[in-house]
Amino acid sequence: MGSKPKFWFNRSESEDELWLFKYHRESRGEHWAEKVASEVAELLNIPHAIVELAVFRQTKGTATKSFTDRYHELIHGNQLLSFIFNEYEPEKTQKQSDHTIFNIWSVLETVFEQEKADSAKQTFCEYIILDAFIGNTDRHHENWGVLMDFSMVSKTMAPSYDHASSLGREIDDDRRIRLLDEDRVGQYAEKGRSPIYRSSEDTRGLSPLGVVRTTFNELPESFSSVLQRLYQLDISSLEEIVNRIPDDWMSIHARQFAMNLMLYNRQKLLEIDS
Repeated sequence: MGSKPKFWFNRSESEDELWLFKYHRESRGEHWAEKVASEVAELLNIPHAIVELAVFRQTKGTATKSFTDRYHELIHGNQLLSFIFNEYEPEKTQKQSDHTIFNIWSVLETVFEQEKADSAKQTFCEYIILDAFIGNTDRHHENWGVLMDFSMVSKTMAPSYDHASSLGREIDDDRRIRLLDEDRVGQYAEKGRSPIYRSSEDTRGLSPLGVVRTTFNELPESFSSVLQRLYQLDISSLEEIVNRIPDDWMSIHARQFAMNLMLYNRQKLLEIDS
């Protein structure tokens, strides 16, 4: 699935764990963005796919460890939404305004029993906090889902995955320098658009921060734990994650911009609960 070429592989003949190698566009930082995002999720104790930087035939990319097993499969959000809502268009990849928080909640309330539905909602709230923190603009209806066994009895939220559209990965260093020098990183963050909509009548999605702001008004208790973790976050640990990316993968200006973006978003997220 998705637009970028990819393939599954085993790291050795004796290992049966599958990994997904994804090629990333040469002019963009999608590979380091995906790696940094997974490490940030780990730092915040948010369930996430394990990602490593990888090279195949001298081409940089990422390797993501499969989070399914022989007993479970991933049912994507668009499949679930089209099952619950007859009019939902699962193949619509652009401007899918029916991909709203209300509809996502309806799916989780249908798939899970009441107590587990509340837990599933809390997990999804952690994912949108992660999106807002790293500026992920790609939480579309195929980038979340539920792991089910083949009898459809055992069900759990899939970990958060596919975070390549984060941290200003799409802009070049000249623009990063301008945004930093002109103190416009916050403006960049607020202009970003998520594929999650407030209402089916809206013409564009909310910003990643806007998704959290809107959802928090409905379910503030579902955010308390992850916001506390965000408050207690050790900024030096965040810097270590960014600085561990090799120099030939991520420029110094990309590091500076990523850090400034996360610090701005953290401040705005903590203000929501103040």
